[in-house]
Amino acid sequence: MKKMLFVGLLLTATSYQLSAQGVDTQSLTTQKGQASTVVMSKQANLDVTKIAQIIRDKATKKAVLDVSAAEPWKLYIGTSPDNIDYTKPILEGKGKGQFPLNISTEGRSYFGLVTPNGRGIIADTHLPMDGGYNFRDLGGIRTKDGHHIKWDKFIRSDELGHLTNSDLTYLSSLPLVTVVDFRRPDEITKLPDRLPQSVKNDVQLNIVSANLKPGSTSKEDVRDWMIFINEELVTDKTIQNTYKEFFKLVQDESKLPLLFHCSAGKDRTGMGAALILYALGVDEDTIFKEHMLSNKYLKEKYAPIIAKQPELQPQFEVQEAYFRKAFDRIKQDHGSVDNYLTNVLGVDIPKMKAMYLY
Repeated sequence: MKKMLFVGLLLTATSYQLSAQGVDTQSLTTQKGQASTVVMSKQANLDVTKIAQIIRDKATKKAVLDVSAAEPWKLYIGTSPDNIDYTKPILEGKGKGQFPLNISTEGRSYFGLVTPNGRGIIADTHLPMDGGYNFRDLGGIRTKDGHHIKWDKFIRSDELGHLTNSDLTYLSSLPLVTVVDFRRPDEITKLPDRLPQSVKNDVQLNIVSANLKPGSTSKEDVRDWMIFINEELVTDKTIQNTYKEFFKLVQDESKLPLLFHCSAGKDRTGMGAALILYALGVDEDTIFKEHMLSNKYLKEKYAPIIAKQPELQPQFEVQEAYFRKAFDRIKQDHGSVDNYLTNVLGVDIPKMKAMYLY
């Protein structure tokens, strides 16, 4: 597949005064080439994911803060979630606004957002990769019991072969330690990964379907094939063993931060991400919504192919029916997803929660 890069457009933001009154704006719409964030609350009953986000330009990695809070707020910065300097805010205001941030573009930053109702941590969940599309941190996602997944533990993505030098520098700032590649050997040969210098463990866990092509190229047949592929991810014994090996790495903190990927970062990678989220106690609706975000981030990547061969569209998108079939099959065969994680994939769910939740 030819390299398909697009240069994102940095949000053109009007300058706003940080005043006691603040400035009211319309909700920020993420444009192509931008990376959005969610916020991790430090209080179990406070969910601030809807009042703040940071958008980074893919190419320049410049950042813009979007705030929709009605109450006063202050923003603090750090180089990790654990060392945010709360002694002096870099911004403060009240009400809605969009604010360019004069921060480093060479590495990831973390922000503490403080309001009268509590505080949360902001970090870019959609990482700004100029040579990639579907790079997402699972950090910040809220669990059913009010905890949040720690940042910089699990990154899901599409292929790494087109990453730019600035992309690699950005990933090294995490610092990324392990990369797990779910692609087939022929996919890896065709487009080898470009790895950040920080990576110590380059692991190939090939997931190969028994049926590599649909029976025909009708849109209906391609959709049925995708449903089969997703169900196969949770029923095929060889693939189950592959995910079991994956979870050995996931449960070893010395191997983290860990990035796992395939070609699109939606099916093989999507299943891995969903199983991590289930193990950490995220509700199913949130898991499915997180999964469906691949359509948003992969739209530009596969638009040229779909334009030429619209019948292949089901192959280059995620649909809830694909995932629903897979997880219905897990529940049918094992009683629950927790049983599947524990008995088939060897996941220690209490250990996972103790290690990776705030």
